[in-house]
Amino acid sequence: MRIIPRRIELVHLKTPGWKMVYGRRKTGKTFLVKNFLHYDGYFFVNRNGTILNVTSGKGLSYEKFRKYFIERLGKGTIVVDEFHRLPQEFLDLLHAYSPKGELILITSTLWLAMRLLGERESPLLGIVTPVRIGLIDEREILLELSKEVEGKELVEAAVYLREPILVPLYKPPLREFLAKYLHSSGALVAEMVGETFSEEELRLSEVYLAVLHSIADGKSKSTEIGNYLLSGGLIESPSSVQKYLKVLTAMGLVRKKPIHGKKKRFRYFIASPLLDLHFYLEAKYAYTELETPEEFIRKAVDEKLPGHVEDFIEGLLAKVYGLRPVSVEKPDLELDIALEGFKRLEIVGEVKWKNRVRKEEIRKIEEKLWKFDCRRVLIVPSVEVLEREPEGIEVLTPEDLLKLARESLERGPSAG
Repeated sequence: MRIIPRRIELVHLKTPGWKMVYGRRKTGKTFLVKNFLHYDGYFFVNRNGTILNVTSGKGLSYEKFRKYFIERLGKGTIVVDEFHRLPQEFLDLLHAYSPKGELILITSTLWLAMRLLGERESPLLGIVTPVRIGLIDEREILLELSKEVEGKELVEAAVYLREPILVPLYKPPLREFLAKYLHSSGALVAEMVGETFSEEELRLSEVYLAVLHSIADGKSKSTEIGNYLLSGGLIESPSSVQKYLKVLTAMGLVRKKPIHGKKKRFRYFIASPLLDLHFYLEAKYAYTELETPEEFIRKAVDEKLPGHVEDFIEGLLAKVYGLRPVSVEKPDLELDIALEGFKRLEIVGEVKWKNRVRKEEIRKIEEKLWKFDCRRVLIVPSVEVLEREPEGIEVLTPEDLLKLARESLERGPSAG
């Protein structure tokens, strides 16, 4: 079985104190805690409010669980999975006994993340350390998959296998695998997001999903997203979209990229390439509701993949060098990669994920990147695709990216 150890997340999970592990469904929260952390008691709360003692296999009522919890707290590590399903009284109980012993709370619900991260009256604020489990780190997935595949296939597989749900299923080639998976399991991908909003009222769920649909449709500025929601009658003014973007960003469903040189201006993107593909296919074909040929899905994969590769490589280099991805917006100039240090650009680059890069195209890349007084890089699947070597620009291949990822992790796991 293919297992990604996720050493970076484990660094945070193994720190002492009370922790709340959160994130959307299917990011590996439960798997990580159950298989890589020590615990003395593990409890899973069912939808009907009953509680399973995973350690013993016995069911408990809330009253029996409460008694056990109070008795055992401080005598070992207790895990409570889907704890939001417990009565409100449990949160008051946590206040009364904090910060006694070691406690790990796990949740996938959006409303609790909102209360924890966005409201001062949150009952958990100040007594637990939030630990978000999202996509697998670019460096770690690249390093682990290099044991099986290499070159172009390695990078393309790493882009999408940041989604833990795909890790045990993947069989090369990636593009064919991904098209088949979405064709057969698109409804499952929809549930990965849908269940995240299951605790919300229907109206709010519609707003959050509409935000994701609009981003997948190419709208990346808050004004564009706000106008999209306004036209659908989901919000009262475009500016009110900000609170929804804030929550989606905090949950790790959306990532925001600052616009270089413009304070408090951002572009928004769906964090997961798999989910971005899913929402794109929904907008284009309604593929989970209507019979959609696998060939249509494969074309969407081929269309979206180069952009996803660009994002992956930008994120990888950002973590390797401790820089921040930004969006450079200048007239008639777009950059695939722009990484910012303290107030200035440190690395700019282009990604040409294709079988041949012509001399004329290389000349245009040179003209574009030479406008910036910083490190310049060009990323290609192989040096053989270049008709000539670019001047004043460093060429990086999948082998170079793997080396950078390995060296970065050897220096010590960190969030980057």
